[in-house]
Amino acid sequence: MTEVVMSQTPPILHGPSEKEKKYDRQLRLWAASGQAALESAHILLVNSGAGTVGIEALKNLVLPGIGKFTIADDAVVNEADLGVNFFLDESCLGKLRSESSAKLLQELNPEVQSDYFPKNGAPLDLRKVLQTSPTFTVILYTYPISRENLGIIEEYGKEHKTPLFAIHSAGFYSYFRINLPGTFPVVDTHPEVEKTTDLRLLSPWPELSQFAEEMTKDIDSLDNHKHGHIPYLVLLLHFLKKWRSSHNGEDPTSTKDKKEFRAFVLSHMRSDNPEGGEENFQEAEAAINKNVVAPRLEDGVKEIFDHQLTNEYENRSTFWLVVAAVKRFYEKNGCLPVPGAIPDMKAESDVYVKLQRIYKNKAQKDAREVFEAVKSMPGGERAEFADVELFCKNARFVRLINATANNKGLDSLIGKSFIAKDAEAEAMFEATGGAFSMPKSNLFIYLALLATAHNPQATADDIMEATHKLAPAVTQNERMLQSAQEVARAQGGELHNISAFTGGMVAQETIKIITKQYIPIDNTCIFDGISSRCQVLHL
Repeated sequence: MTEVVMSQTPPILHGPSEKEKKYDRQLRLWAASGQAALESAHILLVNSGAGTVGIEALKNLVLPGIGKFTIADDAVVNEADLGVNFFLDESCLGKLRSESSAKLLQELNPEVQSDYFPKNGAPLDLRKVLQTSPTFTVILYTYPISRENLGIIEEYGKEHKTPLFAIHSAGFYSYFRINLPGTFPVVDTHPEVEKTTDLRLLSPWPELSQFAEEMTKDIDSLDNHKHGHIPYLVLLLHFLKKWRSSHNGEDPTSTKDKKEFRAFVLSHMRSDNPEGGEENFQEAEAAINKNVVAPRLEDGVKEIFDHQLTNEYENRSTFWLVVAAVKRFYEKNGCLPVPGAIPDMKAESDVYVKLQRIYKNKAQKDAREVFEAVKSMPGGERAEFADVELFCKNARFVRLINATANNKGLDSLIGKSFIAKDAEAEAMFEATGGAFSMPKSNLFIYLALLATAHNPQATADDIMEATHKLAPAVTQNERMLQSAQEVARAQGGELHNISAFTGGMVAQETIKIITKQYIPIDNTCIFDGISSRCQVLHL
């Protein structure tokens, strides 16, 4: 009797863990792998000036659960800080801003570790701070900043291949710039679902063709229920075969042919089906434009295939071995690996499951072929099948953020270009094309903020003079004068709402880089709080 009862007892169902409940919404965005990357991250904030925008960026990283953060900031909390920084209170007056902010930030999420510098009354030594952890995942630094500390940060980022975020907020204006350590590939770009369907209707493999033929061999004699539940992709495969037989083997890829093909498909729909019409034929018609297309490479994939490895870091990366193997697969087969997913469609459940299995099996087979090719290459033994599978699944939408094209950002030119006319700087401005001719270009805001990167007390005349030395034509624009006047008026002061908004954007882009999901901006985002306009420029 006991055995019977035990055999009938359903298994114990385990609900989500407390951690899964806590991070439920973000797990839906970047999954467990992204959360794991976030929890292993260590963020360094080198804070200076009013210090609000950097703390707001950290707030939005602490809440989703980064592993650890460190604040390097030797400022002492004063009355002005209490008006713009929500992570300071009256009990913090006279204390180190780094220590006070770290303590209050950690209260948001006790699972996150924190640290701060300087300690024990010692002066801030940024080199020593960087030596405490040679594995900072990302470094955020805020303006104004000393040239010495800026040089130390850039040197560390170059040596350790660490992404750097420069952040500047003053008055109603702000910007942040991402300096990535060379090329930055993103495999899991999360494209829109409707764009990811890849049914290979014009190049079906044998198993798919056989399945479609078996389902439609007696299509005219099927009863209404069966006829109205043939999956639309099977219908399209069937009618494409008929179309080719009467059109010299050609596919209906032109606009004219697609129009005729749609009519051809609908002409076989039964109008007297008592089960409420044949929705599957309507789905087939709607899918023709997007799915009856010849295979082609997206521009992002072409860029990756054509990329030339430029340094030892890239040569050691297994990512580029996978790229080489997928490129070989494309050249051999004329198409990328099958992603393996199919959209929802009207069909009987068992038929739909069989179709899913056919596509998933093909995706696995293609990924295995690519994986074997990777394994045969020098260094391929370090590759993991999961990484190859992920690449094959997302191959059409893999993106390369190529930071090496213009790795001498304007910040690195400050030391010389704002003192004397510089040919290299002028060439950079000419490369921005028509950016200056845009009536409301935010580039003028960037230039005005840049002129105060090391001197927040600069006047409007100082800013215009510095900008004139860099690019004389720019100072003739009224927008440049307006930007200079607003930045000079701010005198390095931050407005909390502007800094909070900017800090949120910085945190968002930081999470993209840590998780290597979604597409980060490339490379400078400038915000005008007066007109509420953002502009992204590659500088």
